[in-house]
Amino acid sequence: MRLLAALSMLPWSVQAVTDGDENARNAVDTKVVRAVRAASPPVIDGRLDDPIWANAAVVEDLHEIKPDEFTEPSEKTLVYLLYDDEALYVGARLYDQEPGEVRASVMRQGASVVPDDTFVVMLDPFSRGRSGYIFEVNPNGIRSEGLFENTTNLNFDWTGIWRGGGGVDDEGWTAEMAIPFKTLSFDPDDETWGLNLTRFIRRRDERIGWVSHNRDQNPSSFGRVSGLEGISQGLGLDIVPGMSVSNTKDFTTGESSTTDWEPSLDAFYKITSALTASLTVNTDFSGTAVDERQINLTRFGLFFPEQRLFFLQDTDIFEFGRIAARSDFTNVTTFASVNQENGRPFFSRRVGLSDAGEPVDLIVGGKLTGRAGPFDMGVLNILQDDFGDVDATNLFVARVATDVLEESSLGAIVTNGDPGTNLDNTVIGVDFRYLNTRLGANRTLDGAAWYQKSDTEGVDGDDAAFGFTLEMPNSDGWRGGLAYRELGENFNPALGFINRAGIQDYTAFGGYTYRPADSFLRIIFAGADVQRIEDTDGNLESQKMTLRLPEFENQVGDELKFRYNLFEERLTAPFEISDGVIIPVGDYSFEEWGVILNTAQQRKLSFSFFVFDGDFFDGNRLQLDGGMTWRPSKYFEFDVSYNFNDIDLPQGDFITRLMQLRANIAFTSAWSWNNFVQYDNVSDTIGINSILRWNPEAGREVAVVFNRLLEDDDENSSFKSRFSELTAKVSYTFRF
Repeated sequence: MRLLAALSMLPWSVQAVTDGDENARNAVDTKVVRAVRAASPPVIDGRLDDPIWANAAVVEDLHEIKPDEFTEPSEKTLVYLLYDDEALYVGARLYDQEPGEVRASVMRQGASVVPDDTFVVMLDPFSRGRSGYIFEVNPNGIRSEGLFENTTNLNFDWTGIWRGGGGVDDEGWTAEMAIPFKTLSFDPDDETWGLNLTRFIRRRDERIGWVSHNRDQNPSSFGRVSGLEGISQGLGLDIVPGMSVSNTKDFTTGESSTTDWEPSLDAFYKITSALTASLTVNTDFSGTAVDERQINLTRFGLFFPEQRLFFLQDTDIFEFGRIAARSDFTNVTTFASVNQENGRPFFSRRVGLSDAGEPVDLIVGGKLTGRAGPFDMGVLNILQDDFGDVDATNLFVARVATDVLEESSLGAIVTNGDPGTNLDNTVIGVDFRYLNTRLGANRTLDGAAWYQKSDTEGVDGDDAAFGFTLEMPNSDGWRGGLAYRELGENFNPALGFINRAGIQDYTAFGGYTYRPADSFLRIIFAGADVQRIEDTDGNLESQKMTLRLPEFENQVGDELKFRYNLFEERLTAPFEISDGVIIPVGDYSFEEWGVILNTAQQRKLSFSFFVFDGDFFDGNRLQLDGGMTWRPSKYFEFDVSYNFNDIDLPQGDFITRLMQLRANIAFTSAWSWNNFVQYDNVSDTIGINSILRWNPEAGREVAVVFNRLLEDDDENSSFKSRFSELTAKVSYTFRF
């Protein structure tokens, strides 16, 4: 009843539509630019001095999105558009009255460019308003790219082959891009695509764009680029051979080191301009970054994101029912991401990794992704090698979705196979994803409804799952949302992600955003988030209520937040939270207070810090978490973080520590050396990961990877080597 009362108080009001809002919205909805065919391709060096740019189509009617949407931006921006048979070419003159203040601190390919000034191009080649690509470049020519998932969510783990350049001069800075049509999926009969443009001026935390809605830019509200006639993908064939050689040594067994040579092959073929077939043989993941460690103080499993490039390609196709932690800024809540991911029917990390996170060989795999007629479709089939007691396994996923209504979609998914056992497992599901950006008053309504059923060998009944979400993610004034999901006790998505079953999960959030005029503060927000998880008989398992009281953001992006958390936990079995520390069965209610301070990432020295203090089950907990990033120049980046828990319970006291250190060096934009060291006192191990990488252009790479694990097995701070691995890897993309 308490939760129902909270839901009834959610702020669902929609503000009246003003003439100004409607005029601004109508203006951006009708924006169209016609691209100009280039007689010859420009040189992509970031200088914008090629004479061919004088013939380009010009876009200059950009407006401010953040902080004050639809107002005049602080700086002028000119964008130039050209194309030929092979690629779309985009140039930008980004004027700045203080060119010495342009942020250009990132020099390492593959790094996040969030701290820097950036220029961004977004494309929706099917003009459907539901999916698309994003390409961005900073003043050093460092590239970043991603995909839109579920219309509003961004996945920057996707990679594509394209070129970019940038440079600072006495008028500001310039950017150039060449986006090959071979990198994109599109309909060759459609000469008009969705297009949007963005510029970030980091020192002011200012966002400038061509088209926006609700202080956001996503495919549902793009402008248009027309005239893309006669474009080609050639044969549409990419062949990526690779070779790695590894030397490993296990110090625990005393065995001598072993050396292995492993060839690999990936191939990508455009069956049509909108449909891509992929093949992988003896897939090599040796250059993938290691996971960041997490310390688990809950009774349930943790969630680690996918980082392997083969699975990240076209990953948006397989998204289902909006079951995912959301990255779009208007939907930030305090709900744990692992709970938002719970119940996913397909999670690619289950493939090629054991439950302990150890790599499992993939013998061969195939994937078909893209659009055929009115349908988005994705098919994945992998033959995973045997490991331990698990036989070689064929793993299959198929996903299809079609557009309905103005901005929504209807889809289905099926998975077959269990990568972790020898049992048969199948999951089927259907979902409806809803979006409406046409409410007026610059408002948005989105939601989803879904149903799944699993079939596991030896299990019968109580194997279904279903849920819905409905949200009004407004950037001004009131915002709110609610969601419900129910997972049967025997629901088992063996190729998906589940950390607790047999539950009913209720969530709700609401709050108000106030933007004061003529103040050093940009945003003042206050609100509440509530999550209640019950078993299927309606008995409480967990509940958390967070009061956000209040949260402040200044004009450059520094944040100060105050929080109050109220927890309820019901243990039906003893819970060993630490070695020898067992919390007994019972009902627990406890609370904590906290403060969070984050400085803007564009600062040369930035940091984040939070402290929470209060009750914990029938004891107390002090939690500290801090991190600091220092960028003394564009060639160096140092990052250190520390997580500390001091827990005092009647059953025993213990302390957890997790420390992480990164030291990244960019010798040039092509050469980098990345180092990552982690330690925690739960496993009492130190992990070292070091990667020397040469990336002269997208699709071509040489990497030398060193991993070492040290363990303090006698707990006297005397660490001994347990495992080491040195791998050299080379891959090269041939495009036809």
